[in-house]
Amino acid sequence: MGKVRAVCISAVRGTAKHPVEAIHLIPEHGIEGDAHAGRWHRQVSLLAVESVELMQCRVDVCLNPGDFAENILTEGIELKSLPVGTRLQLGTAQGEVTQIGKECHADCTIRQKVGDCVMPREGIFLRVQTEGWVRPGDTVEVLASAKNETV
Repeated sequence: MGKVRAVCISAVRGTAKHPVEAIHLIPEHGIEGDAHAGRWHRQVSLLAVESVELMQCRVDVCLNPGDFAENILTEGIELKSLPVGTRLQLGTAQGEVTQIGKECHADCTIRQKVGDCVMPREGIFLRVQTEGWVRPGDTVEVLASAKNETV
């Protein structure tokens, strides 16, 4: 079981996100007020703080929540090892992992800032299954593996 360290949104795609007090997840839509919301497979992005910390050790730039355009910054759960199809409980919402990593576009703001981006290698994406709210301090729990086995 992990924990939510920060929740972030942005009004424009391709930019860093900014931390907010809470995010509202809506099934088959994503995060209310976030630029990446919509009827597609990458409605919500997650990144582990452990991945950010490893990156921080390699660069001489302060990295903040949302800098990698992640919606949810987690702690204590190895996101990159979760297979596609894994169901997660995040605060009072639920989602299903739809993608691990992504192709990073050349004009990515964090890549321009520090010369590398960890999101394509270690970030995950999910589609919202159950409406709810997510706040810093909430738990992140694996509900079922990709084989629909209860964990």
